[in-house]
Amino acid sequence: MNIIKKTGVILAGAITSLTLFTSTAYAANYTVVRNDSLYQIGTLFDTTVDALITNNRLTSTTIYPGQVLEVPTSVHTVKRGDTLFLIARRYGITLTALREANHKWDNLIIPGQKLLIPKGKVLDRPAMTTTAAPAAKSSKAVISYTQAEVDLLARLISAEAIGESYEAKVGVGAVVVNRVQSPDWPSSISAVINHVTGGYHQFTPVKNGTINNTPTDDSVKAAWAALNGSDPSKGALFYFDDSCTNQWMWSKPQTAKIDSMIFAK
Repeated sequence: MNIIKKTGVILAGAITSLTLFTSTAYAANYTVVRNDSLYQIGTLFDTTVDALITNNRLTSTTIYPGQVLEVPTSVHTVKRGDTLFLIARRYGITLTALREANHKWDNLIIPGQKLLIPKGKVLDRPAMTTTAAPAAKSSKAVISYTQAEVDLLARLISAEAIGESYEAKVGVGAVVVNRVQSPDWPSSISAVINHVTGGYHQFTPVKNGTINNTPTDDSVKAAWAALNGSDPSKGALFYFDDSCTNQWMWSKPQTAKIDSMIFAK
């Protein structure tokens, strides 16, 4: 299940310089987006609604898109070779939390740009009008998962289905979901993806390290689609590309063909 991976590129949003925040913590500017609330922002940056009101001289809990708020956080200056995934790992936070804090749902960053580093949790948000995937667990999910597993699934999809259509990417994610649901495979996303049997990794990107690369934006969306039950693979437990020479794979009953990818049980 190996498809050539190409390197993702990354972009960061503009963030102004640090200022001093109450209780000697440093603060940076966070721009409010649609469906934000002080509670959500406080949870993301590990602070309280009252602290946000006090430090931003607010007269109520009402906020509006485009409003700039000071939040207690550190700031990372992007360096050459940085990726969103590597930055998140360096600071011990999830990739989705980093994206949420900076409204970065594409993968382009440039040296010298600033990224807020959140220390709190990511909360579920109402539907967004951007291309972003949901930031937390959806009530429609067909299997349980952690946020780290969502990131892991998106990275697998990105590594395995680079150059393929969005439908094929969802199919890759669906295969992992189908395995989690099957009694013949491990019962969690991370266990399925990292599964080794007979000395062989089930997924080549785990072996060659490409699973550590930052996922593309549509791979993140595809991961959420698969978790929410979308399955263009039609129940498949395996996938391979049409250049595969493994006769055992070709002998398995095929359920779908999407672009150059074959899905099978």
